[in-house]
Amino acid sequence: MNEAPSGPVDFGATPHPATTGPVPFGGPPSSFPPPTPFRKKLRILAWIAAGLLAIFFALVAWLAVTAPLSRSLKPIAPPSITLISADARVIARKGAIIDKPVAIADLPKRVPEAFMAIEDRRFYSHWGIDPRGIARAMWRNLWAGGTKEGGSTITQQLAKGVFLTNDRTAGRKLREALIAFWLEAWLTKDQILERYLSNVYFGDNVYGLRAASLHYFNRQPERLTVAQAAMLAGLLKAPSRLAPTSNLEGARARAKLVIHAMVEAGFLTPEQERETRPAILDVTEAPESTSGTYFADWVLPEARDRAGAVYGAQDVTTTMDSKLQKIAEGAARRAPLGKAQVAIVTMKPDGSVVAMIGGKSYQKSAFNRAIQARRQPGSTFKLFVYLAAFRAGMTPDDMIDDTPITEGEYRPANHDRKYRGRITLRQAFAVSSNVAAVRLAEKVGIRNVIRAARDLGVRSPLGEDPSLALGTSEITLLELTQAYASVAAGAYPVIGHGLPPEEQSWLAKLMDRQKAFSDDELEMIRDLLSSAANRGTGSAAALRTSTFGKTGTTQDNRDALFVGYAGGLVTAVWVGNDDNTPLPGIAGGGIPARIWRDFTSRAIGEPTETETPADNDEDLVNAIANISVETNIGNLSIGVGPNGLNLDIAPLRPTEPAPSGPVAPPPLPATAPAQQPAEKQQ
Repeated sequence: MNEAPSGPVDFGATPHPATTGPVPFGGPPSSFPPPTPFRKKLRILAWIAAGLLAIFFALVAWLAVTAPLSRSLKPIAPPSITLISADARVIARKGAIIDKPVAIADLPKRVPEAFMAIEDRRFYSHWGIDPRGIARAMWRNLWAGGTKEGGSTITQQLAKGVFLTNDRTAGRKLREALIAFWLEAWLTKDQILERYLSNVYFGDNVYGLRAASLHYFNRQPERLTVAQAAMLAGLLKAPSRLAPTSNLEGARARAKLVIHAMVEAGFLTPEQERETRPAILDVTEAPESTSGTYFADWVLPEARDRAGAVYGAQDVTTTMDSKLQKIAEGAARRAPLGKAQVAIVTMKPDGSVVAMIGGKSYQKSAFNRAIQARRQPGSTFKLFVYLAAFRAGMTPDDMIDDTPITEGEYRPANHDRKYRGRITLRQAFAVSSNVAAVRLAEKVGIRNVIRAARDLGVRSPLGEDPSLALGTSEITLLELTQAYASVAAGAYPVIGHGLPPEEQSWLAKLMDRQKAFSDDELEMIRDLLSSAANRGTGSAAALRTSTFGKTGTTQDNRDALFVGYAGGLVTAVWVGNDDNTPLPGIAGGGIPARIWRDFTSRAIGEPTETETPADNDEDLVNAIANISVETNIGNLSIGVGPNGLNLDIAPLRPTEPAPSGPVAPPPLPATAPAQQPAEKQQ
């Protein structure tokens, strides 16, 4: 029996190699690894600390190179945006409306509290980033199915605005956090808040609290009320969309949320919330409100929204194709419009707007008739009537009556006053029969027609009455183009956009995905559009390339339209007067269809066999102007030629007896051959 050792046993001691022999072969292995000495542990910890310190300095160095920290403490440069076409041409440059910075000490305390309540409630307690706010935003966004709330603090938003771009990469977010720490270390909380409020974007091209206060309420920010401060704070979520000058209802609803957030943050009492009335606007218009082009005016608000509070010069790439834009401008310029106005929208089937004409002259009128004007679409609206019919199970070969409507209060007539009896839906669409469209809409139901229009992207109010089938409800040309682009794409809705789409989360993509037409629906509706554009009222637009489209002419010829697609481009053309007065003799199958053909043939590189009708009209006028006519009346000789009216009074001569035989015709004047080209032109 072995005896236990008499002295204390040191289980942590390592036997000296000289006192231990080799472990016998096959002896039991040690159950535990040899313990690490304390000094070795310290050495490992020191290496870890050194590694972390090296990473920290590397980050600081990377930040110093990619975003110099010293810049974050300098005055912020005024923002400006340069719009670039898809083919890298400058479209427009636009500065901003700014004013003097604000001082927190001079503002009513409710003003900064309104911004903190909705943007960063723990601003005065965190150290640049707010983990609780980030976690809350992630949780709410997870349940909302997309990015509905941000977790950035005011300091982070200022850091992004100083010199970072608005991209959403991990690198940018890391730099934003590091700069936020830097700002918190070198600036006081009040200085950070002052810089933020003095430079943030408030919509309408207005940057900074003082400029926004003067623009929307015509008062200095030191005199803002709670309701006014809440409205301004609410704009930061979507400045252009919520700008009260164009969306007062939305701005007031957002302001109400801000006031409630102030109650939740302890800045207001529930009683004060109930007593606060909506803010009333007193808008002071900015002296400069246009950019120089219709397209630029349209995309600038969204470009600023995307930029957010990013200051300094920015280049924003758009979807415009400068070559197609020039072709569109040329087609509009060549058209014999007289005093009438014109609007053109061209997009790809995915909704990318590549060309836009909002009027004959931007310099004379910046009003964008392609986007801002709502006009009756006329028979182009019949697309939705026939789509509803196909959804109800009908086909282009089904029959419909093209005869006068003699019953009921609403008795429309066909535009040409011709009726063809019993015809197919294909024929009715091609000749644009009004009575057939009204009968068809009543058969399938007006609500189903409205549903079809809504599915294809029409958002304007639509009247629920029989006349809707003839396009009596006013919509924008952009909406109409989007609808026809859906047919070209084979899926709906197509949303027209001037900036490339932003990245979406997989959940947002799943919820916002397009719906596809059924194969039968798509084949039938394209069948009708082909018939109308090639053999019907739109035949003046037909190209050798497959052409699809529809004409539209409203009552008393107040509006004339052609909308169609060919060669991968969807284009809508409108012609009319701004005062809505009639244009006698104009129709969608005339000037609009010829403008469409002139533009599309050049845009897709299809040579035309003959001169465009627009050019022929101009040549005809010139030919007629060069005709010379002469006649003699007694002693008065009258001549009409290129130089105007000529009168020649000769002395009276004795009257001679008339010859008894046949009289030879007088020789033709020297200018008579000029009549020949005129006859050919006709």
